[in-house]
Amino acid sequence: MKKDAIKEQAQRGIQRRLGYEFRQPALLRQALTHRSFGAQNNERFEFIGDSVLNYTVAKMLFDAFPKLTEGELSRLRANLVNEGVLAEIALEMNVGDGLYLGAGELKSGGFRRPSILADAMEALFAAVSFDADFGAAEKVVRHLFAERVKHVNFKNQGKDNKTALQEALQARRLPLPKYRIDGQTGSGSDTRFVISCDLGELGFITRAEGASRKAAEQETAAEALKWLEQKFPMKKPKK
Repeated sequence: MKKDAIKEQAQRGIQRRLGYEFRQPALLRQALTHRSFGAQNNERFEFIGDSVLNYTVAKMLFDAFPKLTEGELSRLRANLVNEGVLAEIALEMNVGDGLYLGAGELKSGGFRRPSILADAMEALFAAVSFDADFGAAEKVVRHLFAERVKHVNFKNQGKDNKTALQEALQARRLPLPKYRIDGQTGSGSDTRFVISCDLGELGFITRAEGASRKAAEQETAAEALKWLEQKFPMKKPKK
């Protein structure tokens, strides 16, 4: 398969995962074009996309948690709207496969670099707003962040369970978890996923079922985190 055909296939997949099909493909292409590739790139798109993202996630949190203060909402948003989370979403969507990068970035693995992936996600939100309107872009953000807002872990400063588990393992200098699909039943709106979270050398595996892969991953990560904190508690620093 030729490079252009591979890019087109990747971009069809990106649109499918966004839940939005572009009427103006040139906007999608620019959103996926890094500055190293040429002058017609996604840098200015990021500016708009960042605003769309921040407003939408703020409104989602505002509606979901009516009793939280402004400061608490701000902390939750900061833990949801950052480079790490955006890069994680981009990896789930295989955004890297659809990027246009200069030769240097290609050689250095730019299609996997968190900053480049996160910038591309913001640019995509802007591109949707240009192709349609703000409402369409907001719908895309809500689609991508719904599970993360639903599974916010307040005990861990608003981080979702997968992020909290990853950071807890890193703090203990332990390998990152591996998630696997152990089962899938039904179809369409009746689909159910069984996901396992394997803590590797610790010899502990949790499983959870959910209506989506993301939901099941969050549930199984929560169980793994609970077990980890019980078995390997972190010592509190002396005052």
